[in-house]
Amino acid sequence: MSHWTDGLEPDDADGSLVRPYTITRGRTVPERDDLTLITMVVTRDPDQPPARGLEPEHRAILEQCRVPAAVAEIAAALDLPVSVTKILIGDLIAQDRVTARPPMPAAQAGLNTTLLQAVRDGLEQL
Repeated sequence: MSHWTDGLEPDDADGSLVRPYTITRGRTVPERDDLTLITMVVTRDPDQPPARGLEPEHRAILEQCRVPAAVAEIAAALDLPVSVTKILIGDLIAQDRVTARPPMPAAQAGLNTTLLQAVRDGLEQL
């Protein structure tokens, strides 16, 4: 049983997981272990035409990441599990279509670290 089905009702597990399994070509675990919920992803060349063979979800990531977006934001926008989203992002990194980097430290960004901690804790509970 895939970890994608954890907590799903049997009716939900049948149809809703076929597409993620297909778009990841059967992969259930990301090859990269450096992508976290707050890793920032950005399209390398927004003007580059979409490559052949990209799934619609890959194209959606390229479009969304014209401006930097966190892995958690991308997964939410695609309405896909984070693990599936990480696999798709990994595909795009391997094709040199996107770059991924840790978020800017809060001190550099001038952000309230208490607020960031609360956001991170909330995302981890999802």
